Order: sequence, then C-alpha cells, then structure tokens
Amino acid sequence: MAMLDPGRVGARPQRLPSLEPAPPPKAGVGAVAAAAILLLFATVLTTQGWQQATILGLGLGLGLALYHARFGFTSAFRQLLAVGQGEGLRAHALMLATASVLFAPILSAGVGLFGTEPAGYVAPVGISVVVGAFLFGIGMQLGGACASGTLFAVGGGHTAILLTLGGFIGGSVIGAAHWGFWTQDLAHLGTGPVSLADDTPLGYPGAVVATLAVLGLMYWAAGRLSRRRNAPPAGRPPAASGPIRILRGSWPLWVGALALAGLNAAVLLVSGRPWGVTGAFALWGSKIAERLGVDVRGWEYWAGERAAPLDASVLADTTSLLNFGIVLGALGAAAVGGTFLLHRRIPPKTAAAAIVGGLLMGYGARLAYGCNIGAYFGGIASFSLHGWLWGALALAGTFAGLKARPLFGLGNPKPTDSVC
Repeated sequence: MAMLDPGRVGARPQRLPSLEPAPPPKAGVGAVAAAAILLLFATVLTTQGWQQATILGLGLGLGLALYHARFGFTSAFRQLLAVGQGEGLRAHALMLATASVLFAPILSAGVGLFGTEPAGYVAPVGISVVVGAFLFGIGMQLGGACASGTLFAVGGGHTAILLTLGGFIGGSVIGAAHWGFWTQDLAHLGTGPVSLADDTPLGYPGAVVATLAVLGLMYWAAGRLSRRRNAPPAGRPPAASGPIRILRGSWPLWVGALALAGLNAAVLLVSGRPWGVTGAFALWGSKIAERLGVDVRGWEYWAGERAAPLDASVLADTTSLLNFGIVLGALGAAAVGGTFLLHRRIPPKTAAAAIVGGLLMGYGARLAYGCNIGAYFGGIASFSLHGWLWGALALAGTFAGLKARPLFGLGNPKPTDSVC
C-alpha cells in the first residue's frame, strides 16, 4: 500500500479510497450465467466425464477469483513503471510464493488425481522467449488486458476486450505457423529447458528456498519503491460490506493471490499440468483456419501427436474448458456484484489498440512458450528459469507499451492522480 515516506520532504499523504457500495445484482444476467454454466457442466459431464467436469469447475473458480479481486497483471506492471505503485507486484510475489510451495510436493511426487502424473511448465531459455515476452508486454498495455484479464473482462461485459480476444486468437495462429522457426531453427540461440529443482543440485527443497528468497526480495523492493515514489493508491471497485462481500466483491488482492495459487495447484493435480490460457487460442484459431482450407497440420507446431486436439472436441481440451469456466465464472460474479455493463461505443483508436495488442500477445505467447499465466505464473511456480526471463522481458515490453499507449489515445497513471 502507498504510505507517506517520512524521509521525503514535501510528500503528500496518500489514503486508500473508500469502498463504494456495490450496485444491485443484475438478475437477468445472473440467470443467463447460471443457465449457461449448468448446460455446459451437464454437457461436459455426459460427454467427457468427471475429470473434465472438475476442470470446468476449477475454471469457474478462477473466473470468480480473478473478477472479485480484479487481479491484474497488465495494471500491476503499468502502475509499477508509471508511478511506482508496487501493490500489484507484491500480490504477484505472494501468489507465486504460495504456488511454489504448493507445487513442490505435487511435482516431486509425480502423482495426481484421475491417474495423472503432474509435470510443471519447464521450457527452453532462448531468443524466442526474449522476443515473445517483450512483444507480449507491449501487447498487454495496448490491448488493455493480459491473457487471464482478457477472459474475465469478457465475462464482465467489456465489449472492447472482444476485439483484444479476436486479435489474441489471430496472433496465436500466426505464432503457431512461425513456431518452428523461432523454437527450432533458432534453438541454438539459447539453452534447453532449465528446472531449478531437476537440473541443479538444489532439488525441490532448495528450489523452494531460492524461489521464496527472490520473491521476498521482490515483495520488499516493490513496497519500498511505492513509499519512495509516494505512489497514488490503486483504485478499488465497488463492494458490499460484511460477509456478503465474498459474493459481491471486491476481494483484497492478497485474497485473490492465495485463491489463484490454490486453484492453480488444484489444476495441476486434476489435469497433470498447471493452468494455461493461450494454447486454447491457438487451437481455436487453427481449427477455424483449417475449416477455411489452411493446411495447419503442415506447421511444425501441430506436427505428430500434437495434432490430436485438432480432431477432438474443444470440450476434451483442458485449457479450453478452463477458459470457458473463467468467462462464465466472471459473468456470474459480475451479475451478482451488479457490475456487469456492456459498452456499446468503442472509439476507433481504442479498437485499433485492442486488435494490435491482441495480435502482439497472441504471437508473443506462442514464441515464449506461454503468457502471463503459463510462462510467468506456471513457469516460476514450476521452478523453470524461463518463467523468470519471461517476467523480466514482459516488464521491459511494458515500458515500451507505455510509450506507445498515447499514440492510440490511451492514458497512463500520473503521480498526481488520486488513484491509479
């Protein structure tokens, strides 16, 4: 939280904005959300079984947590670089630390639910991650959301984000088409996958300690930066008071961080892999492209056994189910919280920024072996070195994105803002 630094002469005190009362629930929207959830759950259960139905349920939980906490990756990076507000990054550190502690015993045991053998997201460290994460950082700031943020914003009724999602899917398809060049032809410009737990003498106990130490330093540095810069406090969405706040938002960021860490660990146990988002975008877009006559199976990305999802239902795809769950979970949360609102008019520059940002994020995510969820969240929690590289380059891309935002009529936080 932003506090007055006693050592800074002339600093103005900052106070957290008080919570506005939540508006009445949107009964009609809530009914639509409930009907959609029940229909999808019944369809998944009858056609795919309990494992996939459980995954859908976890997606709903992720959507609720993301929306109620307004847990942002895009806004956290933007606020940090623009005005030194480190509250969001501190929430990231808490989330990553908790997930790392939960992941370690699951990954070391290699035994999950439904007969799965859990494995983390450990990817190569090379030029594709550097370029991809940097592009993703720019795209976040132009598109107005990250991968997870795009999904929960769609559920919340933000119509401009539909353009971001469209660009995201398109960029993912282009990235899949170029995937062989970046990850194989240029593989010599880097190293293979590096796990702090499996590829170093640290083992899982040492990897946990090292990860917690770095995240602790990140947590401390973000707080110190906020105090030194006297950053304006982060805005707080409307919320009900008392226990009903659990259902009618908004949750403190630390609650969202713990919830997301726990749910990601549950996804790992049930599906055998951590939570991901953008792989489904590449799948959806490639299915559409194939229907239009594009030979997507000739791409290295879909070579061999990886082509199996192209022939299967999207309901058999874990990442797709999680994405559907996030959208519907956020839709339900927005309805109960009374904050669902469709924005019918989208300024042309905002529309352009949304599409360009989505394209950059979709393309960058394929190059970098994931997005803010699969590479940054899942990678660091899996003790993969590429997760840390992704975070650093996405932050650098954010800096470039802040410079580009005014070209599209988008503003940035300022030190004189009452909230950021």
